[in-house]
Amino acid sequence: MTGSPRLSAVSLQTLLEMAPFGCWGLPVALLTLLCCPGSGEKAFEVSMWPEQVTVKHGESLTVNCSTSCLQPQAGGLETVLSKRLLAEAAQWKQFLVYNVSKDTALLCYFSCFGEQKSKTANVSVFYPPEQVLLHLQPTQVICGGSITMECRVPAVAPLEKLTLTLLHGNKPLHQKTFEGATADPKEAIITYNITIQRKGGDYNLSCRAELDLGSPDKSIIRKVSESQIRSCDSTQMIIIITVSVLLFLFVTSVLLCFVFGQRWHQRRQGTYGVQAAWRRLRQAYQVGKLRLKELEQLV
Repeated sequence: MTGSPRLSAVSLQTLLEMAPFGCWGLPVALLTLLCCPGSGEKAFEVSMWPEQVTVKHGESLTVNCSTSCLQPQAGGLETVLSKRLLAEAAQWKQFLVYNVSKDTALLCYFSCFGEQKSKTANVSVFYPPEQVLLHLQPTQVICGGSITMECRVPAVAPLEKLTLTLLHGNKPLHQKTFEGATADPKEAIITYNITIQRKGGDYNLSCRAELDLGSPDKSIIRKVSESQIRSCDSTQMIIIITVSVLLFLFVTSVLLCFVFGQRWHQRRQGTYGVQAAWRRLRQAYQVGKLRLKELEQLV
């Protein structure tokens, strides 16, 4: 039979002489020859490096394909991306895959003794956080008031690997992840309200974006926004309190003058105008309240 070794009398005798266990060595040798004919010639493997890689959108990567076959008939790299052969030898080929624009798979293959084997590698594309934009509203706040922090990261992917953290100095204030998001580049947004206290001093506010790709070839990609300093305006609070006190004193003096004036008129003219006087008093009080609200809005 083609491909199977012929057992002659000489080879059997030789096997018997070489068998370490006497008569038991012959069955073992026969089983080896019958079950694995030509195994030393046809058995080969295909290797690929890297087997899994994460690449920034638009960048390139180098792929090595190799085989244990001593004389392969054919070999190469299959991909939908653009590629170029960099170097090659009998048992290996090196390719440059460039302008990586989407998640895909690469396939290395070799043919040996009429049999073809292949190896596959997965390629994932990411968009790093190039910009981290922090916006604070309002620009000025009184002590005890609140500021709205809004952080935006445009065109980042994959979003499920992204974490946004709002910071006061090095202290995290609020954190957000994006579970179940698509792999396409999207804008990530986080908002949070923080109360500004006088005893807190200056507030050093910033936003940090972290893209954890979870691959051994890439570390966590971090980007931090420019820090913005905020503090409460105690002078404005003092002005508001002073104006409120002055308005209160003004309204009180008006009411007192009105009351004493009515009493003086009552003494001279009697009590017939008491009800009308109280109506005028209520009207004056309402007018005073309206003026107080208008002044507070102007401040």
